[in-house]
Amino acid sequence: MLAGNRIVRLAGLEIPGRRPDRADDVAAKSALVALVGEKGVLLKHMTPTADRHGQMPALAFLVINGSEHSLQEALLAAGHARVGPGFGTVACAAHFLAVEQRARLAKLGLWADPYYEIRKADDPASVLKERGRFALVEGKVISVRSSAATIYLNFGRRWSTDFTVTVSKRSESIFAADGMAPKNLVDRWVRVRGIVEERGGPWIEAIKPEQIETIAVR
Repeated sequence: MLAGNRIVRLAGLEIPGRRPDRADDVAAKSALVALVGEKGVLLKHMTPTADRHGQMPALAFLVINGSEHSLQEALLAAGHARVGPGFGTVACAAHFLAVEQRARLAKLGLWADPYYEIRKADDPASVLKERGRFALVEGKVISVRSSAATIYLNFGRRWSTDFTVTVSKRSESIFAADGMAPKNLVDRWVRVRGIVEERGGPWIEAIKPEQIETIAVR
């Protein structure tokens, strides 16, 4: 919270919610408190108005001996957070995705817990266990279809049970400009991140292109 009671949210981060068995959100807060303490924080790209939650997303930095140190990067590097939509573009998110991946491979923080493992698109029952939560899902896009105002990225041949990602047709040009044109993702292996919902099978709505990243063939 800033002077004047304005609340800043660290843009582009997904902090885990409270769990009955573990306080991962408390760990993230404690890490942030340890980093910041009573120091001043440099905020960049902060929106002039609050979002629907009354918060203003921003990139936050500590300035130490004239050098800027990203708080978002520090939390990702320690495994206290995951990359979420909010960095603006695929290119802007790329650095933070790489930081997240290093923490994941090293099994730091959240990544030491199987609860946060990446789900496989070809195992829709496993993906459905994440319903209502932010999750990462990997798989091969089998087909891309459109209907009315929605584009469907299908990861299986049975839409009623298999994993699906949707993109609004209104956002298609934005995805295309960022190199994530839905039609070009057919037969590509991708990692998708977002809130898992259930619509027949498990489903994630991709609102921003940085929610999708192409990955090496598995």
